[in-house]
Amino acid sequence: MSEARRIVESGYDSSAERYLEWSARIEDDPRMRFLGELTGRLPDGSRVLDLGCGAGVPCTAVLAERHDVVGVDLSATQLELARRNVPGGRFEKGDMTTVSFPDGSFDAVTAFYSVLHVPREEQGALFARIAGWLRPGGWFLAALGCSEANGVEADWLGTPMFFSSYAPAVNRRSLEAAGFTLEVDEPVTMQEPEGSARFHWVLGRR
Repeated sequence: MSEARRIVESGYDSSAERYLEWSARIEDDPRMRFLGELTGRLPDGSRVLDLGCGAGVPCTAVLAERHDVVGVDLSATQLELARRNVPGGRFEKGDMTTVSFPDGSFDAVTAFYSVLHVPREEQGALFARIAGWLRPGGWFLAALGCSEANGVEADWLGTPMFFSSYAPAVNRRSLEAAGFTLEVDEPVTMQEPEGSARFHWVLGRR
């Protein structure tokens, strides 16, 4: 495992409860709005993969109300919370860049604020893997990074954390190269407890 992955795994293991409390104080978080963009396009019983599912709330839990959901996360501590919070889901410890699923396994893949923990030079290959896991016409919903961040923040919720991203124009090119047609493409600013943060929301169809 790379140093970046070790930092992400240990960071979320140690900050799991703090992260839930912190995220509950975010203002104008558009997750549920964009999740609605996806769920409005999915028939009941769709198979959905949630990459970086964390503690399973709120998005994995909402998905599991109507769909067959598999959550993947690096953090064992987060997965313990997810199994308690979303008893109807199935969860697997793993790295989204190396986990393996058969081609055409899912109707949708989601990644809420998780791809930005993958080294940015690996994100294009990840998008191609995700496209392969989707059935033709399947959907990929993600909140990607919006900046040129690429490194470790020394104190994020009391722990080091790795962040890596490109500007939206690069994200678009990478997603299109992976075979996605973007139906939602929207940079959005929200208010985290420490100040404003901007993310690139995308909903692409394979």
